[in-house]
Amino acid sequence: MLETVRNAWRIEDIRKRIIFTFLMLLVIRFGSILPIPGVDREQIAAFFHHQSADALNFFNAITGGAFMQMSVFALNITPYITSSIIMQLLTIAIPKLEEMQKEGEEGRKKIAEITRYLTVGLALIESSAMAIGFGRAGYLEDFNAINVITIIVTLTAGSAVLMWIGERITEKGVGNGISIVLAINIISRIPHDLSLLYQ
Repeated sequence: MLETVRNAWRIEDIRKRIIFTFLMLLVIRFGSILPIPGVDREQIAAFFHHQSADALNFFNAITGGAFMQMSVFALNITPYITSSIIMQLLTIAIPKLEEMQKEGEEGRKKIAEITRYLTVGLALIESSAMAIGFGRAGYLEDFNAINVITIIVTLTAGSAVLMWIGERITEKGVGNGISIVLAINIISRIPHDLSLLYQ
């Protein structure tokens, strides 16, 4: 196996793809610890410390801890996954989308573009709900319009950037970008989860 890896590393195209993927993974991990402005991180940490809800723990695991820290990538890639599922269901229900899918590469590009717009729309809805919900619960430094808008824009932009990174990894890196984004976030939580299990 080491010989296979060594041989693959000698091929320039594969080496560039691996390096590109690695650099994108570093960007993902950096964005997962970069805090959102206007959020009271101590209050958020205390909120999560007292939570035992499996849904929140699951969401935090697939975001690589970004949700618990309320970082720029707190929404992660979930709006994109949800919009992809919605689009797949709509292609069955709406004949126009089904025709578009059968058009080949051009049709798939149009569907991918619609999926991107739907992703941004879902990210806006989710980030608005989070900003207003956390604001009413007292987890923001100041619950005012500017702070809420800042959080909404930051979370939506973070989700859009992750979607873009996933697509670039698929195009210029190694493997399926969206799957790699999810995998690196889950893997990054393993040491923390093991230490909790030990305690």
